[in-house]
Amino acid sequence: MSDDCGAVDDDADDVGAVLAAVGPRLRALRRSRGATLAALSETTGITVSTLSRLESGQRRPGLELLLPLAKAYQVPLDELVGTPAGPDPRVLPRPFTRNGMTVVPLSRKPGGLQAYKHILPAGPTGLEADPRSHEGYHWLYVLDGRLRLVLGDRDLVLGSGEVAEFDTHLPHWFGNADARPVEFLSILGPQGERVHITARYRPVG
Repeated sequence: MSDDCGAVDDDADDVGAVLAAVGPRLRALRRSRGATLAALSETTGITVSTLSRLESGQRRPGLELLLPLAKAYQVPLDELVGTPAGPDPRVLPRPFTRNGMTVVPLSRKPGGLQAYKHILPAGPTGLEADPRSHEGYHWLYVLDGRLRLVLGDRDLVLGSGEVAEFDTHLPHWFGNADARPVEFLSILGPQGERVHITARYRPVG
């Protein structure tokens, strides 16, 4: 007759060892990204005290904590609970679509400045603008095509190689300036955190 108690104990030890390693791994991952607990808390909605206890091993990691952390770091869940071969410097973006525009995340650091590539498909011009405002500061660089930028009461066109930066409290909207697709880079930061690059605008017409 076999004794299964030893196998159960071994399995429990293995699970315990995996869970015990999660905290230090989370701390190392956060520090490698240069993120603070406060910034990570703002991104994930998890309190600073919970994040601190999680990293120190005083809080058991559950899916309700690991899932938002994996999303914030843009890494697979098993990278948080498994032993990765080593830090991967590559950004593995997961594009998403917003209002017909494809957005490709280019950064993984929670909080602070965030970089994106935007792709507006070819389409009709003269669309009715719907400017919106929000917290933060926006810097953009047109890679290809002609971008229509409605910024407050100004209606502007930026061509390839042109840049703009503005406070996002000012209502703004992006669209195609002509029938061709447009690609541009964006860096978005919290209010007051700016990328100091001189903007060049060209009025429509």
